[in-house]
Amino acid sequence: MLSLREKDKPIIKKLMDAGCCGRCILRFCSIGTQSAYRLSTEALQKELSSFIISNKEDTPTPPPPPPLQSETNSHTPSDDDPPPKKIKLDPDNGSENGGQQERVPMVALEAATADKNGTEDGDNKSGILESNRVTLESTADGTEGTMGVGGGGVCVACLGVLQDFCSPEFAKKISETVKSEEYVFEDLVLSVSLPAQLSVREHSCWLHVKKEVREKAMVLDKEDVIHVNKAFKWAIQGTLSQELKKPVVTRSPFEVAVGFLHPDTDADCHFLAEACSDCFKPTKNKESVFTRMAVVKAVEQISDKKFLKEYPSPPTRPKEACVPQDTTCLHVSAFVAGRYNKFCRTLPQTPWVIDGERRMESSVEELIAAPLLNAFRSESFNFSSSGREDVDVRTLGNGRPFAMELLNPHRARFNRMEIRRIQEEINKSTDKIRVRDLQMVTRDAMSRMKEGEEEKTKCYSALIWSRKAITEEDIKFIANMKDLEIAQKTPLRVLHRRPLAVRQRVIHSMDTSYRDAHHFTLMLKTQAGTYIKEFVHGDFGRTKPNLGELMKAEVDILELDVESVDVDWPPAIPE
Repeated sequence: MLSLREKDKPIIKKLMDAGCCGRCILRFCSIGTQSAYRLSTEALQKELSSFIISNKEDTPTPPPPPPLQSETNSHTPSDDDPPPKKIKLDPDNGSENGGQQERVPMVALEAATADKNGTEDGDNKSGILESNRVTLESTADGTEGTMGVGGGGVCVACLGVLQDFCSPEFAKKISETVKSEEYVFEDLVLSVSLPAQLSVREHSCWLHVKKEVREKAMVLDKEDVIHVNKAFKWAIQGTLSQELKKPVVTRSPFEVAVGFLHPDTDADCHFLAEACSDCFKPTKNKESVFTRMAVVKAVEQISDKKFLKEYPSPPTRPKEACVPQDTTCLHVSAFVAGRYNKFCRTLPQTPWVIDGERRMESSVEELIAAPLLNAFRSESFNFSSSGREDVDVRTLGNGRPFAMELLNPHRARFNRMEIRRIQEEINKSTDKIRVRDLQMVTRDAMSRMKEGEEEKTKCYSALIWSRKAITEEDIKFIANMKDLEIAQKTPLRVLHRRPLAVRQRVIHSMDTSYRDAHHFTLMLKTQAGTYIKEFVHGDFGRTKPNLGELMKAEVDILELDVESVDVDWPPAIPE
C-alpha cells in the first residue's frame, strides 16, 4: 500500500488532470518509500485509482460503490447492492474550473457499469482493477488528462523519465552496457543527468498544487518534493543491482552514468534568461548557459507572479518522451609510485616534441607507463616526478621519485605480489631505465612528493672541462666552500617554457677529483631546483657567482649525473 493520506487526494486529482505520471504524483506527495517507486506502472496506477475511489465522503450518492478487495475483506458485494449511477470525486470541481466538465476516472465508471450488468469475475468482482490505466475525460481545451505510460501520454513533470525508463527492461540495458565494459568493481554509484528544464516544469506543477496545499493546511513545502533524480534511482537500482550482482551505493569509486535530453522543450528555460539575467553567465567549458544549476538558481530567485506570467501552470504536455543518452562508466583514478633510474643519455623524461615533430622514439614515462596501462586497463595516464633531468643526464643511486595517475582503470586493485610482477615486467622490457619501490598509493599521498620540494637537496657528479691547464692544487679550494649562495636568472635554454625570473639557490657543499690537466670531477650537494650546467659555465653571466668565475678560467660541463634525490617518499620496499 502507498503511504498516502486523505489530504493528498486533492493534490493527486490536480496532478492527474495536469498530466503527471504516477511516480511524479508520489514525488509531489512526498512519498519517501523506495518500494513505491519500484512498482510497475500498472500496479502503481491501480494503487492510486484504488486510493482515489476509497473515500466515502466524496461519494454523496448512496449507496457507495463496492470497495477494492485490496482495501478491505470485510465486505463482499452482493446482487442486492445497487450500483451508483455516478461517482463524484470533487464536489467543488465545477466551480473551481469555471464550469468545466467534471473529470471522473474511467475505471470507476467501468466498475459501476460492470457491477450493474453483472459481469464480475472471481478475481475482480467489482471490475475496478480490470483496466491497466486511469484515463480522465476530456478537459475544456480538448486535451486528455492521463496518468502513466498506459494512458498514452508523456508526463508533463518528468518528460517521461519516470515512465518507460523506470522499467526492468531499461535497467537491464544499463547492466548490459556495464558488463560489456568489463570493469572489476565491488559496488557502484548510479548518477543521472537530467534536462535543465525539468526544474522549470517541476516548479510549474508545484505552483499548480500550491493552493491545495495551503487550503488543506498541509505541512508540505517544495523542498519536500522528491527529486526526479532520486525517484529514478529508487525505481531501477534494485534491478540493476540484481543484474550486476553488485550493490548500488551512495559513494563508490565506480560510477555508472545515465543521461537524458529533451530537445523539444529546451526553450522552456529561455524566459529565465531575461527575468534572472545574473544567473546565466557564459563559461568556456559549457555549450549552453542554461545549465542545471543556473536554472535551479533562477527558479529560486524568480517570483511566483512573474513565473506564472511567463510560463503556463501546469506545463504543456510534450509530444515525445526524453531521449536517453549512452550509458557511460567511469572508475576513479588509480595511483602508483616508485623510483626510477635512467642509464641512457639519449632518453628524455617525457616525450620530446618540437614544432609537432617527435625527436626521440621513447621516454622514461612511456617505458614505465606501457606495462601499467596494460595491467590496469587504463585509458591514459598523468606522470609527475620530483624534478626532472635533461635528456643527456643520467639518474643513478636510489633513483628519482615518481608518481603516475592511471585514468579510468578497468581494474584498480592489485596486491603486492602483482605490483612486484609489473615492476619486473618494466625492468625486463628495457635496459635504459630501472624501476624500484613500485607500489599503490593514494591521491593524498602523492602530494608528499611535492611538499617542500625546493627545501630538499640533490646530489650530482659532473665531468668538468677547463680550457687552461690545471693542477690538483688549483681545484682544492672548491672543497672548502660551504653554503654558497647564487642567483640564477632563468636559463636561456628553458626560457621558452619557464617565466623570466631570478632564483636564489644554495650550493651546500662541493668536492673535486682530479683527472688530468683539463678535466676533473665535481661532486655537488645543492638545493633542489638548482641549474647545475648554468652554475658551471655561467650561462653568459646569467648565474652569479659561477664555477668559471671562482676558478678564473673558462670551464664547461661534459657529463652530468644525478646521484641522489633526497626525498623520503615513496617508502622503500625491500628487494
